Amino acid sequence: MFNLSRKNNSILHRLSYIVVNNSSSNSLLFLKVRCISNTCSDLSQSFAYSYLIDKFGFSQQSALAASKYLRFKTPDQPDSVIAFLEKHGFSRTQIQQMIRSRPNLLSSNVEKTLLPKLEFFRSRGVSSPDLIKFLFGNPTILTRSLENQVIPCFNHLSSLLQSDDKAVKAIKRYPRLVTCNFDAYMLPNINILLDNGVPESYIRTMFFHHPRYFVMIPDRFKEIVKEVKEMGFDPLLMKFLRAVIMFRKMSKPTLERKFDVYKKWGWSEQEIWEAIRKNPQCVDFSEETIMARMDFLVNRMGFKPLHIANQPSVICRSLEKRIVPRGLYARELLSKGLMKKFTLSGLFDISEKTFFERLINRYEDIAPQLLKLYKEKVKLAIGGKY
Repeated sequence: MFNLSRKNNSILHRLSYIVVNNSSSNSLLFLKVRCISNTCSDLSQSFAYSYLIDKFGFSQQSALAASKYLRFKTPDQPDSVIAFLEKHGFSRTQIQQMIRSRPNLLSSNVEKTLLPKLEFFRSRGVSSPDLIKFLFGNPTILTRSLENQVIPCFNHLSSLLQSDDKAVKAIKRYPRLVTCNFDAYMLPNINILLDNGVPESYIRTMFFHHPRYFVMIPDRFKEIVKEVKEMGFDPLLMKFLRAVIMFRKMSKPTLERKFDVYKKWGWSEQEIWEAIRKNPQCVDFSEETIMARMDFLVNRMGFKPLHIANQPSVICRSLEKRIVPRGLYARELLSKGLMKKFTLSGLFDISEKTFFERLINRYEDIAPQLLKLYKEKVKLAIGGKY
């Protein structure tokens, strides 16, 4: 009664065409408008329409649109779905957001459709908190076919990453993976990289950490790989794949804004491209972040902008966790005569363990005082009081 069949939809399309194009038939026009109006009226009086508004706060317009695809006439069916989700650990707020995102979830059969999916993921080692996290992130998973979509896609991911555990972690990072067409939007892109000489181990690593950027129309992905190759990146190096990921997720206008920031510090376009070739991630931050890091390195530490261009990895370091505390600490050592000079890479690119060995523990007599000094600089950096 409340759902339009394909036949009725087709009729309504034809009626709409007549309304717009056949002005000579006024009586027919009236009948068509009345027909469409009655359809909307029926939907607005449906139980599903009222349920969505009363239970989940849908607007009248969104409830009207969603109720076209919901067939329940009593609260038993949708209430069973809500009870099921609550039983399995979803909060009321999460359930509301999931239903607002996928209202057709309310029509799901708890025993035949929902439970088997949860059981499948748990059989693959997914914990309850992780399961809640990625089902909340992509509730469409619960409405897709277990046999035809969910299981095949998960198996593909597990095979690619060589373990169920890594497949689960990749899904947590990008829950839409499970509902993507692996053969159409992921596998071709992986093959494009392999065909261009990118080592399979690098592909696995980057897919594991950045799965969303491998999901793309293959033709466009192929263009990006070609562009990166023409820039001079070597496919045998991880930098190549990092550059592909960077250009995959960044639009040209966004990239141009990053270029403008570096140009303000005196970098030429050629020097910016050289920096990108050395470390593609140097443009993988907001304009504000790049500006703040450059400002501290140039105006507080005294490094020349072009010196930084030759060592762009420094731009990729955290301002609060590494650049500021180490920078302030090094200045203190200089003032105490404990250091004569320091380099960008020697100060900011080394690990925390190496930093402690070289710049704190080596001064055995005063190591405790230096450690205290360094911790003070860390607190200043975290508090933004530098």
